[in-house]
This record gives sequence, C-alpha cells and structure tokens, in this order.
Amino acid sequence: MDRRDMLILTGSLAAGLSAVPQAFGAANASVPAAFKGPYIDLTTPKGNVNAAVRIDANLDESKQKWASVSGIVCGVRDGAALRDLFGFEVVSVARAWGQPDGSYRVLHREAIFYSDLATGDILRSWKNPYIDEVVEVVDVINDPWNHFFAESIRVGGPDYGGLNPQAERKSVPFSNNFFDAGNGMVQNRQSINLYYKAALQPDKWPRESAGPMNRVSEFFTTTVKLADLQDRNKTSVLHTGSWARVTPWLPWMLMGQAPGHILYHSTVQSFDSLDGFKPKVRAHCEKHYPHMLEAPPREYWDKPNLSSLEVYAKTQKPKPPKKP
Repeated sequence: MDRRDMLILTGSLAAGLSAVPQAFGAANASVPAAFKGPYIDLTTPKGNVNAAVRIDANLDESKQKWASVSGIVCGVRDGAALRDLFGFEVVSVARAWGQPDGSYRVLHREAIFYSDLATGDILRSWKNPYIDEVVEVVDVINDPWNHFFAESIRVGGPDYGGLNPQAERKSVPFSNNFFDAGNGMVQNRQSINLYYKAALQPDKWPRESAGPMNRVSEFFTTTVKLADLQDRNKTSVLHTGSWARVTPWLPWMLMGQAPGHILYHSTVQSFDSLDGFKPKVRAHCEKHYPHMLEAPPREYWDKPNLSSLEVYAKTQKPKPPKKP
C-alpha cells in the first residue's frame, strides 16, 4: 500500500498521533502565542510535521526512539459487568528517515505481549474463563509498521492489505490538532472507526474468527510539553498519553462467534533508551524477538504493513474443534 495513503496508525500504538488526519479548522482558530514559536509554528503543516517526527522518532537519524503501551484487556458481554482478563505490553521502536522534499519516513516496529494481571509475567498460555479451556497465547509481531509524515496528506485509514479498501481520498494539510491542555502541556485527541472484511473467515477459522467482518475503533490522547516542542535543541521530545481499542475477541482466545468483544485501555510513554521498559517485558523481547528492539533497516520501507490478524492468518493454523 502507499504509505501516503496510510499516514500513521492503527498499529503504531506508541505514536498516538493523527489516526485520521484533518485539515486546519476550528481547533486552530485561537491558539496560545507559544504555538507560533520561537522554534516551530504549530499552526502550519511544516511545524506539525516537525512536531510529529520528534514525538514519534528523532530528527537525528542516527538515533532510535522507544515507546511502550501498558494496560488491561477487558471482556465485554451483554448482561454482565466488564471483566478484566489479562494485561498487555507493547514494545515499540522507531527511526526517522528524512526525504529530499521535506517529508519523513519513519521506520517502525512494534510487538504486543499479554501478561498475567497479578504477576506481570508474560503469558504463554491462559485459562479462558468463558470457555473453561486453556489456550495458547500468541504474541503480536508487527514487523514493520512504518509511518509517513508530509505537509500534505490524503485522508483515510489503513488498507490492511486490501481488506479495508479506501474510497477516493482528498488531500489536506497535515495537522496534529494540538490544543492547550494547561500547565504548559499540549494534547491531541484522535480516533479511528473501522468496519472491514476479516482476515480470519469463519468457514476456515471457526474457533478463531469472530465473524466475517471486523469492527474496530481506537482512541488516542497524546500529551507533550509545549516548551519541549519549542526547544530547537531537542531533536526528539518525550510524550505520555492513553490508548483504548474496541475490537472483536482475539483469535487465540478461541471464542468463535460468541457474542461480545474486548476492550483495551492503557497508558503510553516514550523514552530514549531500553531502560524504559519493564524488566520482564524487555527480557521476554530480548529472548524471543531481539530484532524487535531495533528499528527496521531502510529496505523494509517497501514491505507491506499488515494488521495483527493478517499476520495471525499467515503464521498460525486453525485449531481443531473443542473436545466434548
């Protein structure tokens, strides 16, 4: 797919930027004076590209940037309260790659691991209380999940390898849609709502597939210090935020087409060294996926961005029917 059509997300949980880019509008009608300098002008596409790259990666292309997402996955079923099922941890790493036209490619990888709520240990198996069965837990390895930033972009969500075909897109000026959050902080809030054909169809994946279509929504909040954005000496700026996702049952839960879905809710943070990760999360990644702690090489730019369900369909096999 053309990354100019994708821009960023959904997959880059740690980025938390414009999932669905918007033109400058009411949100930019009245802004603090500090939005316009002294280093970048956040009311312009050029300033917003600069901010986005520094939040997501580093203008110094010799440096990498890491980020984590840490939270809880809940089960949602009619007639019952939400149920905390397990934790999840994201390992994300990115490196910027400036282009002659002033745009940026961001080479990015991310992994998602699921954890025990009591101990924080990374799960390899899990007792599913809904079906009273121990299931194998499958890590998510998005390698790569690259991003693209430019002053003019085309609106639209991810293509997911053709599963989510896009209508004709219009070009708009890029904006992070920052607003003054008080106490010297700026924030943006973005969301994306998708309904598209599932990579796991019920006829082939009766236990893994939640149905022929996927309904997925993601909600992002990114918080950063305005003074950091206006500091020309900071080639990268650290951020915090939150991420939530509404999605069908995970395939390895083996829920099939049972009513209900899951809800992720979490906190996001970025850092400039591997020391920012929880020790158990870092140890699991170093043991099983050490390459996921390094941003991909430039030749990975031409590899497609696949959703976790597409990767599951390519790497896993349908489970046999449950024994009576």
